[in-house]
Amino acid sequence: MPRQEKQTPARRSIRPLATVLPYLSRYRGLAIGAAVSLTIAAATTLTLPLAVRRMIDHGFSNSDSGFINTYFSMLMVLAVVLALASAARYYFVISLGERIVADLRRDVFARVMQLSASFFDVNQSGEIVSRLTADATQIKSAVGATASVALRNLILCLGAMGMMVYTSPKLSSLVLAAIPLIVFPLVGFGRSVRRRSREAQDMLAAASAYAGEAIAATRTVQAFNGEESARSRYGSAVEAAYRAARAATRARSVLTAFAITMVFGSVVAVLWFGARDVLADSLSAGTLGQFLLYSVFAAGSLGALSEVWGELSQAAGAAERLNELLNEVPEIEAPEHPVAMPVPATGAVEFENVHFAYPARPDYKSLRGLSFAVRPGETVAIVGPSGAGKSTVFSMLLRYYDPAKGTIRVDGTDVRAVDPEELRERLAIVPQDVTIFATSVHDNIAFGVPDASREAVRAAAVAAQADEFIGRLDRGYDTLVGERGVTLSGGQRQRIAIARAILKNAPILLLDEATSALDAESETLVQKALDVLMQERTTLVIAHRLATVLKADRILVMEHGRIVEEGTHESLIRQGGLYAKLARLQFDHGAEALFVASPAPISP
Repeated sequence: MPRQEKQTPARRSIRPLATVLPYLSRYRGLAIGAAVSLTIAAATTLTLPLAVRRMIDHGFSNSDSGFINTYFSMLMVLAVVLALASAARYYFVISLGERIVADLRRDVFARVMQLSASFFDVNQSGEIVSRLTADATQIKSAVGATASVALRNLILCLGAMGMMVYTSPKLSSLVLAAIPLIVFPLVGFGRSVRRRSREAQDMLAAASAYAGEAIAATRTVQAFNGEESARSRYGSAVEAAYRAARAATRARSVLTAFAITMVFGSVVAVLWFGARDVLADSLSAGTLGQFLLYSVFAAGSLGALSEVWGELSQAAGAAERLNELLNEVPEIEAPEHPVAMPVPATGAVEFENVHFAYPARPDYKSLRGLSFAVRPGETVAIVGPSGAGKSTVFSMLLRYYDPAKGTIRVDGTDVRAVDPEELRERLAIVPQDVTIFATSVHDNIAFGVPDASREAVRAAAVAAQADEFIGRLDRGYDTLVGERGVTLSGGQRQRIAIARAILKNAPILLLDEATSALDAESETLVQKALDVLMQERTTLVIAHRLATVLKADRILVMEHGRIVEEGTHESLIRQGGLYAKLARLQFDHGAEALFVASPAPISP
């Protein structure tokens, strides 16, 4: 899929649109209604030339006003039938398109949510969102209006050509001989349109991805006076998308011009031959009129087919991009026959000779034969310099990735043998970079337990030292906190994350430098909340503050993906190794951080 190595050349057909056929079968009622109304509209249209021939040959020649009145009355009836059938066709096909695309978006999003962390390591979220929005809209147009127009014109074209043969086999042979000269170039142009449309969609997705990234980081952009750079980069991306779209439009324009020229040129030629037959009395004027109308119907519908073919080719490019997401296989999946984890949970954790390298950096091992065990209820701090592999331990434990070698066990069970969902039910994490959704405070706390009661959410907030500041918000727990919780301070976001973990009530708690970005007052409140959260739980702490390390039962010191020291704070200080060196750096420089690590984000 979006991964560079998996991209393949665009297939030269509209076969990717077959993706929607299973969705179409779900709504047979709408599909049948669309097909029936479409057929009635096309059949009604095809009856009009018959009425015209009868009037010309019988009504006008005999000066029979009663005959003419009757036929005009019938034409009005046909017009009403055509109007009703067309209205029904529009309702059914548009409803069908909206319904199918809603289901398609839902399924693609569900698939994206199942994909492994390695997928998102190499794909931009904005590009994926572009597929869900712009590409899905393109398919909606194709499944709805475009497909309807295509089918209507196909029926008209075939029906008109059949009636042309019935009306005048001689003139029909001239038209039918011209069809291959029209159709084959159309197919060739269609391939070019589809290829250029795919390129335009890819360019637009790239521009959308950068826009999403820049908008999410507006404060950083402004802080570094990067507005002009961002504008320039986005402008270049948009310009590239425009050039690609213009190339696709140019191809479609050439396609349409060629089709109209060839189709109506053949009509003019037929009319010329037909007029000569009328003058020679070998063909009646009414029959020529009937044939001419059918040839116009056939020509017009064939010309329209050439145009909608271009639109279907564009939609096929969009469908192909969505198919890539739907067909993406998560690297981390539940085994076919998952092992049930023991009940009740104890919270035991064990790493045994674990080796791992991130897929994006296969040449660099983040973990090198890592082995350690955490007893139920024990608090273990993991410390070390930046890049030592501390956060990787949490990623492996949450099974975002599988080890290249070695075994990870939770409650004595190999995590690869269990359903990832069951594994993650036993884990709660409070990260350094807290994820806050653009919804209410209540919904953010209850994210992991969506059916939690109001009382349970408030109790978790009280335990997390968050109830007081939530009570001061305009609407309390119903206050919307903005995208990524932009209206909250760093300490407030951390306490909401702690409340979320308290509400989940998992037996294993993961604290990833949960107080590193906080001021002294916020740290005190968050530390109180953490003390409550850590009670009677197995806790692994990526330590960044001395206070957290001092309370740990054991400290594991990591360097280059290995444990190089292990013990309590006092014993490690006495050893005079890496831990003592890093602790000395903290005291010597008066730094709040215990280790040299990546800079923490500043609270708003």
